[in-house]
Amino acid sequence: MNNKSIMPTLDLARELIAEQFPEYASLPIIDVEKQGHDNRTYRLGEHMLIRMPTAEDYALKVPKEQELLPQLEKRLSINISAPINVGQPSKDYPYPFSIYKWLPGRSVNLLVLDNEVLEQLAFDLAKFLKELQAISDVEGPEPGQHNWWRGDHVSVYDKGAREQIAELAEIIDVTRALALWDQACATRCNKAPIWIHGDFAIGNILMDGEKLSAVIDFGGAAVGDPACDLVIAWTYLKGKARKIFISEMDMDPDTWLRARAWALWKATFELCQIADKNRADADGQRRIIDEVMNG
Repeated sequence: MNNKSIMPTLDLARELIAEQFPEYASLPIIDVEKQGHDNRTYRLGEHMLIRMPTAEDYALKVPKEQELLPQLEKRLSINISAPINVGQPSKDYPYPFSIYKWLPGRSVNLLVLDNEVLEQLAFDLAKFLKELQAISDVEGPEPGQHNWWRGDHVSVYDKGAREQIAELAEIIDVTRALALWDQACATRCNKAPIWIHGDFAIGNILMDGEKLSAVIDFGGAAVGDPACDLVIAWTYLKGKARKIFISEMDMDPDTWLRARAWALWKATFELCQIADKNRADADGQRRIIDEVMNG
């Protein structure tokens, strides 16, 4: 994978729009409330946004989203990212970029939800995933480098997971972590591949008021094993909301085992990146690790 990053600036976004989309050149272009890692996002006027990949691997998602999202959108009851146009690489920026419809709502990672709203959100997230998984008349890509193998069997990250668990030996229960990982890797996906979002995380979930309003960033979408989309049960949901989501998704035990392993892999990866293991975000990753090991 080529993860050498560049950080597209607001000035660069304005330059590209002026060069490639003169019809939008008079519209204001401003920063968004919270930026992501894979893309830099800027609001374009009142009704559009610009998404600019920060590395070559992330740019692989652009043509896939442009092709597939209009087809998926027609089959879902919740708003998803809607492409309007695609920009081309330039002398100052080496990747294609997208112009999308602006969707109302705020990212869940900017919100604090009470238990009642969180429980309703759990229902709504399960409904969205089940609608996505039920799509059978749109051909999608298999998992691969274009989406970091989301939808593949969790064992695709076997080497990395074992290295991460070993690195954290002083602060997590290595025996239990490896036992969970081994059990998940020993399972097999016995059902036909289905549509997955691939990055079903709170940064890609929007709420308008107290209602789920949109799901964005389908760069990780593919047709494969749904286990990777279920990790939100541990990375965000808790208590009754978690139980609601698990009940509504109604997956077989082996799929949930792989989902727990995906969450373990992700949490150990994130924890390894945090130098000060006493920070609050480190505590959050340790909590996820403990909870997935407890089932």
